[in-house]
Amino acid sequence: MTIQFYLRDPESATPTAVYLLARTGGQRLRLSSGEKCLPSQWDDKRQQFRRSYPGYQEANELLASMAARLVEAHRRQRAAGITPTPATLKEALNPAPAPVVLEQRLIELMTEFREVLRGRGYMRDTLRHYLVSRNWLRDFEAYRGRRLLVEAYTLADHDALLHYLTIQRKLAPNSVYTLVKNLKALLRHLRDERGYTLGLDLKHLKAVPVDVDKVYLTADELARLYRTVLPDNLAPVRDVFLFCCYTGLRYSDVYQLHGGNVAGWDGGQVLRLTQSKTRRPVSIYLTEAARGILDKYAGERAKLLPVYQNQVMNRYLKRVCRLAGVTGLVEVVEIVQGRVSKTQQPKYELITMHTARHTFATQSLLRGMPVEVLQKILGHANIKTTLIYAKIVEDFQHQTMRRIWEGQGLTDSTGALDSRICAVEPSAA
Repeated sequence: MTIQFYLRDPESATPTAVYLLARTGGQRLRLSSGEKCLPSQWDDKRQQFRRSYPGYQEANELLASMAARLVEAHRRQRAAGITPTPATLKEALNPAPAPVVLEQRLIELMTEFREVLRGRGYMRDTLRHYLVSRNWLRDFEAYRGRRLLVEAYTLADHDALLHYLTIQRKLAPNSVYTLVKNLKALLRHLRDERGYTLGLDLKHLKAVPVDVDKVYLTADELARLYRTVLPDNLAPVRDVFLFCCYTGLRYSDVYQLHGGNVAGWDGGQVLRLTQSKTRRPVSIYLTEAARGILDKYAGERAKLLPVYQNQVMNRYLKRVCRLAGVTGLVEVVEIVQGRVSKTQQPKYELITMHTARHTFATQSLLRGMPVEVLQKILGHANIKTTLIYAKIVEDFQHQTMRRIWEGQGLTDSTGALDSRICAVEPSAA
């Protein structure tokens, strides 16, 4: 290989560029040295700057260093069995800068992202899920012994995370699904809104949710719950639960009910409120049974009903339902480490305040309420969410099949059952 330096335009009246010309294997490589000088400042015979060039010593050292690096690159490539070419030599002289990996941890960015969502108006329950996801990432870091860096997070890291959550911590599939969903939301935010370069394709971050059987009370169980004589500290819990069974309210909404939510309508009353979880307005007709419960506690407090904290309500509800005879065995199906686990538990152990919402939905369908109307009452944005209840109402399926095949029971096109299916006397004032 031969190397020489020359001026781009030896006849120029202004400073002109100094170039390196290398010949190897019959090919030529031309590179700019980055220096310029007048032709009078260049010694063509020695191929270096004259003393008249300001800083000539440093400039000549630069040319010598450039030639030496080129010779060394040529030697290394030949020693490695690579045939040097202008392209390989140029790359060796000007290697692409290594990508900068930002030393930012996923758990720190998850905390920042949670605050971004808070500022954008996301609800508290959603923010709580992101906090839980952040804590699981923190625990995985501690378990693995090294930090999770956002731009170095790979599919191998993700598979290790899933293995940890599923095998080591034995999380339910839906808990793993929620974490993966939140992690994808974070990474998508970093990529699309913050300009991060990710080390993986988000479409490969997958987790599968599992349908969970919803527990609800039958009409007979509702009636028994109403008739049961309870201690003074449990009766208000039963009444609030029944009110939610008659209206479909969530705990967060019944907890905040006040007199301004009740309005007159066509000789009766309705509840008008904005749901705490979805911020969607709903209007719910108050049946005679629901009005009876409100009348029972009228004028006692600013809130319409005596609602305790959710944990207290759920704990007392199990006692209430056990005293009411809601003791039948229910099969509980769980997926643990990829295996289906089936156990039996008394039904009262599975009752929570949210069971009332499931009860309202299923009993409304059994009475023949159109799914579109039920969607409005429950405040679901998507009717697919409401249709989940239609799938779990076995009585509705069985009665409809009996009507179609045997001509028994139902006589109209709505599939409504006899009114006795959910006949519960209103509470006494």
